[in-house]
Amino acid sequence: MITLNKKVAKLQRKDVSGPVLSIPCSPVHGAPPSAGWLPAARACLSLSSGAGGTAAGHTSGPSCVSADSNNTECILEPLSLPESPGGVDAVESSPYVPCIFCKECYVLAEQNQLLKHMIIEHKLVIADVKLVADFRSYILYWKRRFAEQPITDFCSVIRTNSKAPLEEQDNYFLLCDVLPEDRLLREQLQQKRLREILEQQQQERYDTSFHSMCMFCDQEFTGNRSVLLNHMAREHAFNIGLPDNIVNCYEFLAVLQGKLDNLQCLYCEKVFRDKNTLKDHMRKKQHRRINAKNKEYDKFYIINYLEFGKSWEEVQSEDDRELLDNLEEDWSDWEEHPVCAVCLFCEQQADTTEKLYLHMQKSHGFHFPKIKSEHGLNFYQQVKLVNFIRREIHHCRCYNCQEKFESKGGLIIHMEETKHIAFLPARSAWDQPQYYFPTYENDTLLCTLSDSEDAKTEDQSEEVPVVSEDISSLKALKQSSVLNQLLWKENKNHEKF
Repeated sequence: MITLNKKVAKLQRKDVSGPVLSIPCSPVHGAPPSAGWLPAARACLSLSSGAGGTAAGHTSGPSCVSADSNNTECILEPLSLPESPGGVDAVESSPYVPCIFCKECYVLAEQNQLLKHMIIEHKLVIADVKLVADFRSYILYWKRRFAEQPITDFCSVIRTNSKAPLEEQDNYFLLCDVLPEDRLLREQLQQKRLREILEQQQQERYDTSFHSMCMFCDQEFTGNRSVLLNHMAREHAFNIGLPDNIVNCYEFLAVLQGKLDNLQCLYCEKVFRDKNTLKDHMRKKQHRRINAKNKEYDKFYIINYLEFGKSWEEVQSEDDRELLDNLEEDWSDWEEHPVCAVCLFCEQQADTTEKLYLHMQKSHGFHFPKIKSEHGLNFYQQVKLVNFIRREIHHCRCYNCQEKFESKGGLIIHMEETKHIAFLPARSAWDQPQYYFPTYENDTLLCTLSDSEDAKTEDQSEEVPVVSEDISSLKALKQSSVLNQLLWKENKNHEKF
């Protein structure tokens, strides 16, 4: 105890130039005192009392100090600085993302749960989340802005069930980059991330402390990362790209090594029973390369950070188009990619809409062109109808009788047997603004829909008869003309003035 008191006194003598502070006795924010400082506090109190001093907590007001004969003070409880939720360090280091509207917090890796919470609880939809470079900073920014101004100043309002009674209507709020402030924020976050990535890449390019082993021959490499990457490309025909195009190389190699340790092929990503089988497979199938369609690798290539909202495929295709523009236009080897639209009721795909409509008519009894013609559906109504049917089928629910089933197969059997599949429910059930949003993000069928009214107008524009007015009694026609009434009203107005 004496040794502890000497250490405390020694620490106090290091700074005697400033004023003596009185520290509040109660713990910060009402937190219970930590058990770790109690023995030291008791030691200070007992030694101070034994030396003729008194505990400051009993004699000098609400200060939790111990005084000796030299009027020095020792702190008897741990101190905490005031917590600032908006502090820079807290913002950057916290792994949690708060809800924009309430106190709910989610782990950054589970951002989909936060988005789901805000849609269900607060009716907020954020468009193109995958284009937000820093999701947490984006959420914190709008949390502050929504606290300053009403949400309707920033978001488009989408009313669902607009024809229902007022108490059954819902307003959803869409936050997207159509708002200039939102687009500017997304671009700033993208630029900030690009600067950080370029700094990281520059550091790795000139780093000479790199140390790693080859994934195929266990040879050890030190110095610069390019030595290892060039070795794997030259000796093992494993090329992941030019070293100057790669960032976060250590993490990239660790991801690839982890897949090999789990006996997983890097290209087709199949798992094998042992290491030798995996090696033979990758050698014979020429799978010593990574799968370019695997989005997990995108973050390791500089090209994916260069342009806002564009992946390496889009950037590369633009570069290819610029090269082709300089060549002669030759369309002899051009081939159109198939549509591959999916049936509304099963997994059947077709490369043309005609084949798909024929399949739905013969296999399910659903005649889409006939329904479109009978109900006079324009393009937007067709979009809402397709999204409505997709949603009901996804929930295994009959869109006519609303009966639910355990499986999609049972639902289709029911709808075909009862002929519920061939008839639409009331228009109010599906002609709702909420069905402007696709049920499936990659629904190609939506891209092939056509406006029947426009097509009909174009096809029959020459056949529309034109009936001329009967001018045999021109005087009677002038007297009954609506222009006379307009002129009469105008003259009356002039007379008033």
